[in-house]
Amino acid sequence: MPNTIITGTGSYIPTLNIDNEYFLSHEFYGADGGKNQKSNTDIIRKFNEITCINERRYVTDDMNTSDIAFISAEGALEGVDRETLDYILVGHNFGDVQADNPQSDMVPSIASRVKHKLRIKNPYTVAYDVLFGCPGWLQGMILADYYIRSGDAKRVLVIGAETLSRISDPHDIDSMIYSDGAGAVLVEATDREVGILSHVSRSDTFDEAYLLRLGRSYGPNYDEKRLFLKMDGHEIYKYAVRTVAEAVKQSLDKAGLSLSGVKKVLIHQANQKMDEAILKRLFKLYQTEKNPEDIMPMTISWLGNSSVATLPTLFDLLQRGKLNNHILHSGDIAVFASVGAGMNINSMVYKMP
Repeated sequence: MPNTIITGTGSYIPTLNIDNEYFLSHEFYGADGGKNQKSNTDIIRKFNEITCINERRYVTDDMNTSDIAFISAEGALEGVDRETLDYILVGHNFGDVQADNPQSDMVPSIASRVKHKLRIKNPYTVAYDVLFGCPGWLQGMILADYYIRSGDAKRVLVIGAETLSRISDPHDIDSMIYSDGAGAVLVEATDREVGILSHVSRSDTFDEAYLLRLGRSYGPNYDEKRLFLKMDGHEIYKYAVRTVAEAVKQSLDKAGLSLSGVKKVLIHQANQKMDEAILKRLFKLYQTEKNPEDIMPMTISWLGNSSVATLPTLFDLLQRGKLNNHILHSGDIAVFASVGAGMNINSMVYKMP
């Protein structure tokens, strides 16, 4: 049975650098419609303390999700015959949302649009989208692994792309979390005992289904028909800390490994304090202590939360030596983990070829 390895990476980091001062002129309201009485300076300071976000990236008005997905794909496919792709899988949540039109556009699929932009003629390069919340890119990796292990595919392009700036409520403090971006990887079949070793996915919908959802603006004078991304941040924090570490341990158990053998833990960049709490809980499960800065690279302070794009972007930057002292060598073990709308969680154990 073949194994699945990553052979190419790419990402697109938007050119508009939006620092926290950008929000000083915003009017923030609560879910009850009441205006926040704190000064924006205090709001932003507290926000930074909780999330560690200093800045984020937005796309320019002429670009969209399918555009940046395509750019990241080109990076991952450098030197590769595109006609040899068996699948193109794109994780996203809102499709193309034009700068002057808030409606989500998903027909044709973002994956079909990317295939069109790549000018691939092969009709058996099957393109479809993966809607799985923030864990969508990682779920695409899991699907790619199934295709390759079954013998149905030898080459799969997996992309995560999002333009959350287009669906963020300017009157909601949580809008400061969201950003835009895209990341892609090319995965291929190999006979070597490397690559994806195991994975675990779960969906908690009984009580947690609507912790992330769409809703009306908190602004009292905003168009009531337009919907924005909304979340119960405190409940999501508790849910993620409670469950992500267990999923990571399950995936390591399936691979016959322990945390002591893991070189890097790559977690969806949602909130630095939350990711640190998840890692602390993981350490507790293994009754060990490690320096979080050594094992968990972070990009959220300067890239914000770009949903499905955070993990593939993180891995691309890591592979290209752009994350300070973080590096992965052949034989190193990395764990990928994500949590998001659904509520969905997944974890994947990967051995560097």
